[in-house]
Amino acid sequence: MSFTDVLLTIVPIMLVYSAPLIVTALGGVFSEKSGVVNIGLEGMMIIGALSSIVFNLSFGDQLKELTPWFALIVAAIAGGIFAILLAIAAVTYRADQTVTGVALNMLALGGSIFFVRVMYLKGQTDMIKYNISTKNSIPILEDIPYFGKIFFHEIPWTSVIAILLAVLSWFVIYKTPFGLRLRAVGEHPMAADTMGVNVTRMRYIAVIISGMLAGLGGAIVAQTVTLNFAHNTIAGQGFIAIAALIFGKWHPLGTLGAALFFGFAQILSIVGTNLPFFKDLPQVALFCLPYVLTILALAGFIGKAIGPAASGIPYVKGKR
Repeated sequence: MSFTDVLLTIVPIMLVYSAPLIVTALGGVFSEKSGVVNIGLEGMMIIGALSSIVFNLSFGDQLKELTPWFALIVAAIAGGIFAILLAIAAVTYRADQTVTGVALNMLALGGSIFFVRVMYLKGQTDMIKYNISTKNSIPILEDIPYFGKIFFHEIPWTSVIAILLAVLSWFVIYKTPFGLRLRAVGEHPMAADTMGVNVTRMRYIAVIISGMLAGLGGAIVAQTVTLNFAHNTIAGQGFIAIAALIFGKWHPLGTLGAALFFGFAQILSIVGTNLPFFKDLPQVALFCLPYVLTILALAGFIGKAIGPAASGIPYVKGKR
């Protein structure tokens, strides 16, 4: 197998698995840029996955091929609503943000499993009929010699959306007044408050945006990979997204690159048996690889990556 054949095998699948990581990690960037650590990304992905599948199963016969796209919107709304719980606890009542995030993860997983058992009388939902399988080629770029066929021909729409969201997030955070206020409340909330920025409101907005993006990420997983909802639909991808935003140094474009890297690690368990070197590794090693690489990446870069100065620190008006 030539190197080009390897890339043609890996890249399309990598883009599919990277899309939810990109979107969810971008949500974490918004939250942490405002000074709120969102460990609850996993739980918000779970809520997004569940709501998208339930909507898909309920309205598939009416909406047909449009069903999964409407389900993405529903998942984003559900994730945003669920994120309000984090905002209330961490911003309004100044609870420990890490503990709150962990509690939300447990609530989302336990609550979703209970809901599925009550509604479907089993441990998982039915398989959806309408999923997101549409792929598209990008004009002009697909005609680039060698690289065009690999990276821009017949790529999933969800990957296109995720990459565009990364670029849009960069623009919003670094090129707009909203982004300036967002970064201000995450770096020095007291100074921002003095200049008339409502710190509480900005953090609420950032956390809700974070939840909406995480819910969208969960819906992408459910409607492109698993095609149903069960207790292992997300399987730690929210935590991998957190690793991606740290690995990407809290920058939207850096986070995009890190999420692509972790997406590559995830697909090795699927295509590894067909690739040189990896085909000689035990299957269980390939399944463990994404989590091992996550630990190694954090161990190697967590000391070098410096997040927003006020991240994780509740703001009390009038106190430094």
